[in-house]
Amino acid sequence: MTSRFTELVVDCHDPEALAVFWCAVLDFKVLEQREDLVEIGSWAPTVEEVRARQMPPTLVFIRVPEGKESKKNRLHLDVSPIDGSTEDEVARLLALGAAKADVGQGPDRSWVVMTDPEGNEFCVLRTLAP
Repeated sequence: MTSRFTELVVDCHDPEALAVFWCAVLDFKVLEQREDLVEIGSWAPTVEEVRARQMPPTLVFIRVPEGKESKKNRLHLDVSPIDGSTEDEVARLLALGAAKADVGQGPDRSWVVMTDPEGNEFCVLRTLAP
């Protein structure tokens, strides 16, 4: 018996706005949308595919009334640019509504800590561009 990692859920105030932001960041599409929930992903999962092998998880944004409670997330996403430099990707994400963040990482790091429009941290890693 085993399980699959199928979704990563993010509590937020505005699921639609975060879905738009993360779709632009990751080139995902909206898979499901309800009043209090938006699910996005790079593929539309089927039960058969998920049972056959581990597939990329989807992101699910769920509306909650409370705000973020702590300064630093204990879980965060890392993204790697695939067709440009890390610096170019950081500039693109800033234009989409992200912000740079200081979570105590120090100045000599190979990644950039950022926050999405609701303050959830994520990191931009080294580029994978050729």
